[in-house]
Order: sequence, then C-alpha cells, then structure tokens
Amino acid sequence: MKTNKKIIQITAGRGPAECNYVVAQVLKVFLKELAPEAIEYTILNKVNGYENGTIQSVIIVLEGMHLEQFLESWIGSILWIGTSVFRKYNKRKNWFIALFELPNTLITEVNKAGFKFQTMRSSGAGGQHVNKVSSAVRATYPLFGLSVTVMDTRSQHQNKKLAIERLTAKCLAYQLEKLANDVKNEWSNHLNIQRGNPVRVFKGTDFKKQRKEKSFKKQRNNLKNDLRKLIN
Repeated sequence: MKTNKKIIQITAGRGPAECNYVVAQVLKVFLKELAPEAIEYTILNKVNGYENGTIQSVIIVLEGMHLEQFLESWIGSILWIGTSVFRKYNKRKNWFIALFELPNTLITEVNKAGFKFQTMRSSGAGGQHVNKVSSAVRATYPLFGLSVTVMDTRSQHQNKKLAIERLTAKCLAYQLEKLANDVKNEWSNHLNIQRGNPVRVFKGTDFKKQRKEKSFKKQRNNLKNDLRKLIN
C-alpha cells in the first residue's frame, strides 16, 4: 500500500515561554504516538525558545499510511492546563499552542545526481603543493541555482565529499526559507491561535491527555440501563 507524506508544524505562535514549554512537551507525546502507527518522521527545522528545554516552533515531515486519520485528532489548537513552570505566582492556567499541516509540495528530495562539479586550484594558506594541484571543488545544483566551493583539504576527493554534504544542507535550508515565505497565511493563523474548542487537552506536568467524549454512546447506555430498571 502506498504511503503518504505530510508536513506539519507545532508552534507557540507569539505565546510566552510557557507556550514554548508546551510545544516541547507536546512534541514528545506526538512523536511517541507515531511509533504504534508505523509512521516515520524527519524533523526539518526546530526553533528553540529562550528558556532551556523549550521550543518555539518545529516542522516535521511525516510518512506512512493512514496519516489523515492519525492527524485528525491533532490538527488545530492544543490546550495545556497547568501552572507556569517559569513564573511561580502567575495565575494563568490555560496555555494554547497549535498544530498545522503545511503544503507538502514545497520540500523535495535533493537529487544529488543533478550536482555539477568543477575543480580549481586552491588559494590561500597551504603551501605551494595546494596552489599547484586542482584540489578545490565547486559544486552547483542548477535546479535551485545554488553552489558551494570547498578547499578545506589537499585531497580533491575529500573536498568533493564535503561539497556534496554542504550543498545538500544548503538546498534544504533554501527550501525551508522558501517554505517560511510561502506559508505567511498559516503563520498569521499561528499568531492568532484560536482559544476555543481545542482538539487536545493535557493536564499537569506529566502531560496526561484529558479524554473528551466524542459521541453520546455513554449517555445512551446510561439511558438504556435506566429504561431496563423501569421496565423490570
């Protein structure tokens, strides 16, 4: 069966340090729930908060089957009910963050076979041997118009290897920057996180999920039991 790929973002918007704390804790819960569903993940970008152990925003690529069903209980605003871990006398108890799905067409796998290489003589310190041998390597990825030049070592082979690594990282950074620019509308939503009707509610420092009744099944069963008692 074909797997799906989705990109999601967990964000505190412009929330205070407490919301950044919630993002970090919710991320742990989210990743833990992926394992039983056989969903693989890659963290593309993470922006840490100002306090230790906090996260402002994290972008994750998910790949697996039944992603839509899994994300149904996650996409939207998320509420943590708890006391501030940074401001002892703060009376606020409700802290909101959000989880959004981002367009998955903006991040593509870098095709390293499309890299173009050019060798040249190294310049700068290193002695006459470095300057005489064409050991420096310039790698270019025409699809994005990006390039890097590496002259770290006297080995052309080693410089080429480093060039591939750095150009791959540069291509990912380029796409992440493009992603950030293309989801301005999503960010405007992030910055105005809805406070009502959260899809998930957590309580306390252990972040236990507060389960919500999604149907009237329990009420119906209670009514049936009451009816049986009346009949008998």
